[in-house]
Amino acid sequence: TDTRTFSQVIEDIGARDEPKLYLSELINGFGERGFGAMLLFFGLVSVVIGAVPGTTTVLGAPILLIAIQLVFRRDQLWMPSWILKRSIDRATYRNAIGKIMKPLRKVERLSRPRLSIMSSDASEMLIGLACIVLCLILMLPITGGNLVPSLIVAAFGFGLMQRDGAIIIAGWIGTAGFGVFVWLAWELISRVVLATWEWATTLF
Repeated sequence: TDTRTFSQVIEDIGARDEPKLYLSELINGFGERGFGAMLLFFGLVSVVIGAVPGTTTVLGAPILLIAIQLVFRRDQLWMPSWILKRSIDRATYRNAIGKIMKPLRKVERLSRPRLSIMSSDASEMLIGLACIVLCLILMLPITGGNLVPSLIVAAFGFGLMQRDGAIIIAGWIGTAGFGVFVWLAWELISRVVLATWEWATTLF
């Protein structure tokens, strides 16, 4: 059993000499941490580099696959070969993880297994469903629209990996708050569009 912390694993992966980092290497590096570790990783990377045009779509695809597998309760994480062959520059990866390493280690020190009902099989299925919806939102071409969904996905992933129900609860609170925000934004936009349409029709 690998006793290294998650932060140590991702740091060790970045320290290797090969210039390209393939997704297959990441999955193998996380080992038995599996679904939670991958959700956490892609959520954090999306937070850091998601502002770069096109990256949310690339990062969203594996998040979506992981979430679907959570819903259907797969024992082992599976990724298609075309995703496993995707790579990023290792120097870019080191720069990205360097930005989140300090807060990640602080959370790791505070985290511990608790509130086991929040990481039960039924809870994992619900988390998978929530992550599917969040992933579809973060993949939309909206500037800055990836930040909150990515943070929530990362929180769910960390909670599952650490079996920390308190962090999973924080993820659900974030999901509820984000859902209310999206609903209010949709109500506002739809009313503005409707009012604009009615105004335009009076002109013609």
